[in-house]
Amino acid sequence: MESTGISWLHKFQTSSCFFFVLSLLLLTISVALIFCKFLWFSRRRLLCRCHICDSYRTSSWANEFDNLCDWYTHLLKKSPSQTIHIHVLGNVITANPVVVEYMLKTRFNNYPKGKPFSMILGDFLGKGIFNVDGDWWMFQRKMASLELGSIAIRSHAYKTVTKEIETRLLPLLSAAAEDGKRILDLQDVFQRFSFDNICNFSFGVDPGCLESSMPISSFAESFNLATKLSAERALAITPLVWKMKRLLNVGSEKKLNDAIKVVKVLAKDVISQKRKLGFSNHQDLLSRFMACVNDDKFLVDIVISFILAGQDTMASALSAFFWLLGTHPETVSRIRSEAKEVMDGDQEFASFEQIRGLHYLHAVVYESLRLLPPIQFDSKFALKDDVLPDGTTVKEGTRVTYHPYAMARMDQIWGPDCMKFKPERWIENGKFCPPNAYKYPVFQAGSRVCLGKEMAIVEMKIVALSVLRKFDIMVVSPASGPRFSPGLTAIMKGGVKVLVKKKGDAPPLEEN
Repeated sequence: MESTGISWLHKFQTSSCFFFVLSLLLLTISVALIFCKFLWFSRRRLLCRCHICDSYRTSSWANEFDNLCDWYTHLLKKSPSQTIHIHVLGNVITANPVVVEYMLKTRFNNYPKGKPFSMILGDFLGKGIFNVDGDWWMFQRKMASLELGSIAIRSHAYKTVTKEIETRLLPLLSAAAEDGKRILDLQDVFQRFSFDNICNFSFGVDPGCLESSMPISSFAESFNLATKLSAERALAITPLVWKMKRLLNVGSEKKLNDAIKVVKVLAKDVISQKRKLGFSNHQDLLSRFMACVNDDKFLVDIVISFILAGQDTMASALSAFFWLLGTHPETVSRIRSEAKEVMDGDQEFASFEQIRGLHYLHAVVYESLRLLPPIQFDSKFALKDDVLPDGTTVKEGTRVTYHPYAMARMDQIWGPDCMKFKPERWIENGKFCPPNAYKYPVFQAGSRVCLGKEMAIVEMKIVALSVLRKFDIMVVSPASGPRFSPGLTAIMKGGVKVLVKKKGDAPPLEEN
């Protein structure tokens, strides 16, 4: 009886071992076949030996340029058509407004986000509005458009941002000014500020990231790491690299997977708490979506998309705004003078009507976004073969990218003073003049134009007024030019280090 049991156990172990080896062999063969197929279809572009592709492959561009976006700008400025082709990436990049309009309006249906893009960000963004096309995109856009356009939501947004400014941002800056020697990283401050603000506005949840103790939030940390690592996928010469790492759950893909788990668990908790407490009478954006969406997995994707839209982009925009003002004191003086004409001396916050009347501040905001856009480039994928208006041939499946950062540096678009910080370029007869959306696609354009554009501009103007009417912000970071970290938004390496002084206490700065 005992020998029969041992014999059965031996057979079971042998059989299990056999099936394990067989499964491993089949997996190895499958991976090998996928790899061979990939090489077969992409061998031409991977083996391209042109100067541009060699520079990208070897990173030799970094010997001359601090940022990849600056190298792309250099190439686009040299191109007669303002369009280039990075063959090794299968990527056409343009700074031509005519091509941008063609992509975002004329041939909109031929240039969706596309499956390759959705695959890169799919683990993180799921079916959120920034990662889908077709019906999923249309549904979310229609819902968000209805809500963001309502007076109630705009009023809620105004109350949320002014409360965060009054109770956290201004006290933090006051404490730094009282200290006199404390150096703040303004980029970190605005990341915390924006995270608190978007969570309060979108979900009615206060993470308290900008409390005076500057606490560490696992949610915020994991979210920032997930955006960074997701963006790095797009920089790989071949997606096979990150796909293999994801399959084996190693390296950056393991970190990404862990970060996404933390974000999604906390997002689920937010949704669960709302269901328990009831959400029908709440003003926040998530409650309004929950009234017509019962799929919690989809709601998690919506939560993540809300944060991506409202945190990183706003933090990047505000950081760039104050970084630029650090070397343009005359601009600061003009903002303050305009505010005096519109607001009462003891008035804490400008009203909506007053904000509309601040034309020069509006121009400063647009000029800072022109030179340092939060989203430096945006990509679509061609559904079918096409020829762009500048004559560039585009094959089906090609990634086509328009580059707002590079467009700001084109003489053909903005004139010979394109590199200069010049808010006056937006003013005619004392009034702000809006730009052509296709030569200034900072908020995208056409059917995909940013729905939160007006609210974002209002928020930037409220923050700018609140800070500049009370404080002088002295930038101590190197002023030679920012260096950017890889990410979905333009984040400056090393942050934006500043000294904060009460208005009038700071020594005068020289105008650049």
